[in-house]
Amino acid sequence: MYINVGLEFAGPGGPMQSMARKIAENFQGTFTMPIIRKIGPVLAALGSLSMGQAPAEQSLSGTAGASLSPLVNFQVAQPLTFPSNLKKCTVEVVRHNFGNSYYQPAIAEWKPPKDCGNPLDWAGVSGNYTATSNGTQYDRLSAITFQNVEIWRTSTAEPSPSGIIWTAVKDLSHYLPLFLTPGRVILDLNNIVDPDHGLDGEYDGGITVYASLEKEGVARSNGIIALGTLSPDQAGYGGVPPMLNTTVNLPRNTAEAYAEIYASGNAQEEFWYFNAPDSWIPALPKDTTLGKGPFREVQLLVDGKLAGIVSPYPILFTGANVPLIWRPAAAYGAFDQPTYKVDLTPFIPILADGNNHTITIDVVSAEPDHTILGNWWVSGNIQVILDPSNQPTKGVITKYVAPVHATSRIAGNKDKKSGDVSITVAAEHSLQIEALLVTGSGTISVVTWQQSYSFTNTQSYRDGATYQVSRQGAQGQSRSTHNGVLKLEDEFSWPLTVDFWTVDNDEGFGWGTVFDHGYDRSEILPPFMGANTIISYHRRSEGSRFKPKDGARINTAASNLTFSYGNDKDHTYWRTLKTDNGSVTRDEQGGTLANAHLQPWSFMQAGTDVESEGVARLHGSRYH
Repeated sequence: MYINVGLEFAGPGGPMQSMARKIAENFQGTFTMPIIRKIGPVLAALGSLSMGQAPAEQSLSGTAGASLSPLVNFQVAQPLTFPSNLKKCTVEVVRHNFGNSYYQPAIAEWKPPKDCGNPLDWAGVSGNYTATSNGTQYDRLSAITFQNVEIWRTSTAEPSPSGIIWTAVKDLSHYLPLFLTPGRVILDLNNIVDPDHGLDGEYDGGITVYASLEKEGVARSNGIIALGTLSPDQAGYGGVPPMLNTTVNLPRNTAEAYAEIYASGNAQEEFWYFNAPDSWIPALPKDTTLGKGPFREVQLLVDGKLAGIVSPYPILFTGANVPLIWRPAAAYGAFDQPTYKVDLTPFIPILADGNNHTITIDVVSAEPDHTILGNWWVSGNIQVILDPSNQPTKGVITKYVAPVHATSRIAGNKDKKSGDVSITVAAEHSLQIEALLVTGSGTISVVTWQQSYSFTNTQSYRDGATYQVSRQGAQGQSRSTHNGVLKLEDEFSWPLTVDFWTVDNDEGFGWGTVFDHGYDRSEILPPFMGANTIISYHRRSEGSRFKPKDGARINTAASNLTFSYGNDKDHTYWRTLKTDNGSVTRDEQGGTLANAHLQPWSFMQAGTDVESEGVARLHGSRYH
């Protein structure tokens, strides 16, 4: 059995809602696939574009009264790996309009559908998030919280007056225990409509569930415990600072426990990799960048003791520096942010003793006081495996080597003649925790949990900081074994280089940028937390935005990316993509998953409305 949770959005409401409706009608009239009830076949068709197969070329041009053709935005990623022959049934959960929606999420009550078979037989769960909007708007963070557990963190593509539409999918099978019982679904998208500042883009959305009637079953944990705000009517993530604390009480017969963490920097922390150490801010021209340095570590603590560390992947949202860069292809992670896992099994002797305990998620820097700016949004969950005996698990932590903070170094130089500044921040952190456990069934386990990573960031500020470079790298490994058997392994590398320069002369004002970033990760997970995967993504993008003294603003952008995916079920997928000023100039793909889904290329048109330039976000809290 296969369940698909589809999050489908259909454009702005309010004064611009009719235009968005026309966008949807245009898609519906051109390509139909009668699957989805109530929301309409147009969004069902769009759902097929999200498996890394999305048509990348779409015209944003159009005149009043003409048929609208929104730009199709997408994030290159692997297709879903569920068998294509599984039957599905459909249940619409919620539909909502997001105008001025800060702290006003969509809320719905989930009940396992009676006509979709026994949820215990479902083979998996996947999410489909489809959105369309028109107008002008910043990129916005969005999340889905289910039974107080965040199950998907994403963000929006920036709309244009002519319209934009995007879709993404996510395998949610490791959250299957949540779908077995009734519970609350919260769809959060904090948006602001302010016509006085030119922000008129809104979003109208819904959640749809698909299920098959075939009995196949899938590995699942015995329960999921939320780490977050636990709010009954708000998103599950909380802002750091301050640290996020959750009180938990694990079942006494817990035999294994694994945490999953969501974390992303926003506002003054969105471009954290371009923040300079506080001690070097005075050496730079005023308002060049923000402080607290470029090093960030996400920490998981149990009753104040360090249990896990994360060197986070830098998320590049669709408004970063030059929005045209991210049209039509958003950066990896923009529509489906990665998560991070920690084996908490060594802490079961503490967490499952029948008492309340505090799980903390925090984010720290390499500054002397380890503080950061505002803010990071964080949440998480704990998946537990229970011993069948129902008797308490006992044990003891036999080894605990976990320094509270990373070892870090800050060095720099300012040229006395030119005034150019160079700053390097480096850090390393590792931990090793071991425990001896005895379950109520008598199973004895020696559990080891080890993590280590290294981090470097070098920033250069030249020509009065009109030319800036941030070169960053983080690489490391997490690994756990139970009685010598590998349970969890995560090897990663996040390379990132950003060049940024400004121009201000008699001809006009503007800026240019180069992003060169990658996501290389190999994960081995417990079966109930997902497949074992290897993902490699590399992308180089260049763009500029210039406003002549006399004339319209000029935007340029080009990108070249490669992506590959493989898992332990012999599924493979690769894709290479080149874009130029919003149009795809090369798109090749292959692997066993390459032809898994329909590709409705026939109604796509080439080109984009470059004048619909989007709203840029720049480091240092500058917005243009």
